[in-house]
Amino acid sequence: MSVLLGIDLGTSSLKTMLLDPERGPVGLAAASYEVEIPAPGFAEQNPETWWTALKTCLSRLRQDHPVAFDGIRGIGLSGQMHGLVLTDAAGVPLRNAILWLDQRSQPQLEEIRQTISPEEMRERFCNRVSAGFALPSLLWVRDEEPEILARSAHLLCPKDALRLRLTGEAAADLSDASSTCLLDTPKGQWARDILERFQLPQEILPPVLGAMDLAGTVSPACARETGLPAGIPVVAGSGDHSAQCVGSGVISPGTLIANLGTGGQVSSFSSSPLRDPQLRTNTFRHAVPGGYSVFGATLAAGLSLRWAARQVLDLADYESADREAAAAPPGAEGLLYLPYLSGERAPHMDPRARGAFFGLQLGHGRGHLLRAVLEGVAFSLRDCLDLLNALGLDGETVLASGGGAASPLWLQILADVLGKPVCPSVKTEQACLGACLLAGAGTGLFSLEEGCAAFCAPDSRVYEPNPALRSLYDDLLETSRALYTHTADLMHALSRTP
Repeated sequence: MSVLLGIDLGTSSLKTMLLDPERGPVGLAAASYEVEIPAPGFAEQNPETWWTALKTCLSRLRQDHPVAFDGIRGIGLSGQMHGLVLTDAAGVPLRNAILWLDQRSQPQLEEIRQTISPEEMRERFCNRVSAGFALPSLLWVRDEEPEILARSAHLLCPKDALRLRLTGEAAADLSDASSTCLLDTPKGQWARDILERFQLPQEILPPVLGAMDLAGTVSPACARETGLPAGIPVVAGSGDHSAQCVGSGVISPGTLIANLGTGGQVSSFSSSPLRDPQLRTNTFRHAVPGGYSVFGATLAAGLSLRWAARQVLDLADYESADREAAAAPPGAEGLLYLPYLSGERAPHMDPRARGAFFGLQLGHGRGHLLRAVLEGVAFSLRDCLDLLNALGLDGETVLASGGGAASPLWLQILADVLGKPVCPSVKTEQACLGACLLAGAGTGLFSLEEGCAAFCAPDSRVYEPNPALRSLYDDLLETSRALYTHTADLMHALSRTP
């Protein structure tokens, strides 16, 4: 038996999957953790938390699926993108990881804007440099913790730090590296001259590999800690967005994906590095050689629902939130929600944007609040879709992925707001599945095309847009856009309030 292990290092949990190439997924295990907020605008995690979560998941898989576990012949990884992990020469993290939703690096962003023109960002990075990307976070460490930078031997993205613990080898993959704004994305090479401009050390940059390239094997030290046999091949893997695309079967042009994870995106495969002229979209290297993933991103998709359901309304589970939201009518009786809890990317690219409920009345209750959250995130994803359409990227249907795709209500709202049929994938945990498929292709068990054809068929359920709601949602979308336009200055003023 040859089994593949996929590891997906998310923002709120780590997930693992065992994939039998003959039978499909045979085991899943997950372990959750929290984002640490040591100060307003900060977002961190201790890489040791990820390693503990992985060991917990592997222990469960080994206990529940011993035969499949013993048959693991390849490992692939997927992980949250943009984050910064700095380790010493022995691979020991020197500080907490700075995550993608971190907003601390505003002064460093200003330095970047004065040093790198928008035209150069567009040509070389294919992206606007945003807070939470590795480059501004690294500059923050340079300014605030120079002793940490002086001791740093490896600059890694989160899943690369986990792979270092598995193999003892430091490396990056093209998709994650292109999300750091330290890589010349079209060339697929580190932009070393950029580091020189900011007086940053170049020796901390690891080798860059393709997603299906062999990055090492399970080390004896890892084997002792995890129970994995030493010597198992470990491929480089990819950032979670690219892995979700692979796990959804999107490895060629013509299909849209809407991700309802912690953050949200609407994305499309592209054979060339398309860029929005105003840099409101992101263009990263795909796991497929020569491919690119172009998408618009909203920072707080599932994060908005989690915040509203748990922190505000104290609901026990998401099923309860779904039931409450379903009881409110479409449009939530005039209640709007702006999901800018951590600033916003597409289309505003505004780290100082702030979330809001607008239109509250005495008749509004918990269901209205929750429905407004689901609709507000859908409006942000519509903004993302419109940006892709302007680049000539479109599709007849939308594949839904991420934890939010488990909600039929949210999928119907998404179909109504996007004006397109929405179809969830048959398999859940698309990023984990994508990591397995990358491992299978990288170890020669099958080609990526064969793996996607076998395991990534769309679900038979299709959520068709309701024509009767088109006018309502189009009007609310325009009001939502106007709400940001007319309050952006006030949001920025609030962002300066201690």
